[in-house]
Amino acid sequence: MDGVIVDSEPRHERAFLDVVREIGYGERLALRFADYVGRSDRELWADFVAAHKPPYTLERLLAMKRERTLEIIRRERPLFKGLPELVQALGARFSLAVASGSERLVVEEVLRIDGLGRFFTVVVTAADVPRGKPAPDIFLRTAALLEVEPAACWVIEDSKAGVAAALAAGMRVIAITNTYPAEALANATRVVRTYDEIGRLLLA
Repeated sequence: MDGVIVDSEPRHERAFLDVVREIGYGERLALRFADYVGRSDRELWADFVAAHKPPYTLERLLAMKRERTLEIIRRERPLFKGLPELVQALGARFSLAVASGSERLVVEEVLRIDGLGRFFTVVVTAADVPRGKPAPDIFLRTAALLEVEPAACWVIEDSKAGVAAALAAGMRVIAITNTYPAEALANATRVVRTYDEIGRLLLA
């Protein structure tokens, strides 16, 4: 979802940094948000807690960042140009699912934009599986709920962790260069720059 359906990676980073500054760690942050693109918020905040020992619980930090992210998404509604049309076209031909490392409340908020949720029969989030990307768990769980074999699935990803997870699940993966340059995503089955290219690949 993040970086594929919605242009949320920079907004997740903004929400994270807002919370970090609010609790007084803006000038002494010991980790880089860029290292966590495609991974779950829980991993990010667990590492933050381990590095900084803040006077806040992991659950409190997750909630603060979640609320900030939801505020930004509601206000800005940052769907990628061409994405709604692609989803509608794919939904007429295929069973679609969202497999996201984001928290369910954030996923649900995104899928409310323009009624996108009606096109997806399955939604799996980080809380539904024991391990996040780059482990294959989230994609294997999604295939099971769709009642299809992993090899029959195409995954659309924007992150290196997501590409690795899809390949580990035995799926084919289209990587779109919304977040990383093409060379960083070269392990994917196909690398594209636009949603039109995805449509041509899957609808031809």
